[in-house]
Amino acid sequence: MNATKDEIAGWCRAYVADLLQVPADTIDPAEDFDRLGVDSALAVSLLMEVEERYGVDLEPEELFADPTLDAVADHVLAQIVSRVA
Repeated sequence: MNATKDEIAGWCRAYVADLLQVPADTIDPAEDFDRLGVDSALAVSLLMEVEERYGVDLEPEELFADPTLDAVADHVLAQIVSRVA
């Protein structure tokens, strides 16, 4: 799969917005999960969907070390790039 960080973050943003039932443009991908209203159950759901969609394996620790959608996109992109290299 070929994806950019913006595409990954955009998909994550839309996914979280749908779960929170808010417009996607109200979700700041640089904002911490707790400020967005993302609890641990929603974060794990995001993790599972990201893994399935992009074929990556993210550890929950990575998700909670820097709990932002931008960080999730960085981790996903790094794994995609490492598979291609």
